[in-house]
Amino acid sequence: MMWTERTVTRAGTRLTCRDWDSHHPGSATPVVLLHGLAGHTGEWDAAAAHLAPHHRVVAVDQRGHGASERRPADVSRAAYVADVLAVCEQLGLHRPVLVGQSLGGHTAMLTAAAHPELVRGLVLVDAGAAQSDPGTPEEIGGWLDSWPLPFPTLAEARTFLTGQGLNGEAWAAGLEQRADGWYPRFERSVMVAAITENTTRAWWPEWQAVRCPTLLVIGEKGIMPPEESVRMLDSADPSTVTTAVSVLGSGHDVHLDRPAVVHSLLSAFLTELRTRAV
Repeated sequence: MMWTERTVTRAGTRLTCRDWDSHHPGSATPVVLLHGLAGHTGEWDAAAAHLAPHHRVVAVDQRGHGASERRPADVSRAAYVADVLAVCEQLGLHRPVLVGQSLGGHTAMLTAAAHPELVRGLVLVDAGAAQSDPGTPEEIGGWLDSWPLPFPTLAEARTFLTGQGLNGEAWAAGLEQRADGWYPRFERSVMVAAITENTTRAWWPEWQAVRCPTLLVIGEKGIMPPEESVRMLDSADPSTVTTAVSVLGSGHDVHLDRPAVVHSLLSAFLTELRTRAV
């Protein structure tokens, strides 16, 4: 099933989306997919193709990433949330389920917290409410500096990224070709700036403001410590049905490490939402 590229503009910032619109009936719940820091929409292609027969699915290149605005002036958490709202409004996505991994999951959580009437359900993939380590921006910057750019070929990019413990195929798919080789479709400075606000405080008040059914998908070897997911389950609003699943053998990129498991979890969650709505 093919997707159509859509462009959404908010406050002068251009956002590019992949829209799997198969003219589903109005009753079909739309799904918005949000990648993590330094990611891109293509990470979600397999998940979108899995869900598209029954849902309208839109994957967003978030600001500063992929085909969207490369150097946005504003990389605050509020800006990312406002972008999600603009995508939903301009593409006609009524009460979507928001699915986000890592930074994209954090964006999804904040959106659901601030606009409970607009979000039908929430799936957080290795993303939580705790404060990020203050050293994270410097760590991310150092890691990006270690990339031997430009990569002469995509094959060499895949090999390097796989050696970093990543899904080399998916991460290399986010690169762009220039005259002298292959480069990321983002700026190092933007990535560092985009993650910095997450280190300034914890986000438990926002998590406790979520009012929609929520699924936590946690990588066994991901970045969320067990105590964080336990606290999220214990502190969720009583009106919110929250479930946590730890995916064995997966790292932080659960959707890339164990795609079949994540696809099955997404389908089951969406089916359960539909059953509740009947």
